[in-house]
Amino acid sequence: MPDAHRGVLQVNDLITGYGKREVIKGVSLSIEQNEIVALIGHNGAGKSTLLKAVFGLLPIWSGHIILDGAPVASPNPRKLLSEGVAYIPQGNCVFVDLTVRENLEMGGVALSSKSLTAEGVDRALSLFPALRARLKQTAGTLSGGEKQMLALGNAVVLSPRILLLDEPSLGLAPPLVSEVLAWIQKLSRDSNIAVLIVEQRVREVLKIARRVCVLRNGSVSFAGLTSELQSEQKLREVYL
Repeated sequence: MPDAHRGVLQVNDLITGYGKREVIKGVSLSIEQNEIVALIGHNGAGKSTLLKAVFGLLPIWSGHIILDGAPVASPNPRKLLSEGVAYIPQGNCVFVDLTVRENLEMGGVALSSKSLTAEGVDRALSLFPALRARLKQTAGTLSGGEKQMLALGNAVVLSPRILLLDEPSLGLAPPLVSEVLAWIQKLSRDSNIAVLIVEQRVREVLKIARRVCVLRNGSVSFAGLTSELQSEQKLREVYL
């Protein structure tokens, strides 16, 4: 199903999988600048696989990744990072043996100078001021919500234009889910970042996303505005 929108990031007719098993079956979608797009679907629908392929962690069998209207030849993480695309996988990915400051500085490893890294760290701390009090604390001692905040901060250091998020609420207590999603909404709004977010907490993520793409068995079963899924009946139709 081609996506009618043409954004800063486009995925056109993408096909990929593992070994000989096809998982993503011709998916098309796009993200516009300063927009949050939710990618939802049942376990095994292909959501995480799609993010990995977009970020160059899986080979693309067919189809194209397009940035700013230009196809990306042989997408790979280094190239995409240099183009302003950042990816945060599942599971509070931080360096647990390093301090919060050291984690943030590691977030700038792809930057060309220490001054750019320092600017990036300051930018992350301005967006997530609660981290300032934790700078000397080992990341492994942080709470689940604080680790997720740090993971987002690490991405912010790079000053990305596009952020790919894979289930940021995974493993968090229910009261923290809304808080983490509010951070993501603020990050997108204040830093003009386009966000493609995979999330199992469907009702919660629909509150912050402008558009939604529903995957079913590796194909798009619905793509449109989140406002179109406000009714219980319509949500059941596209999700189940």
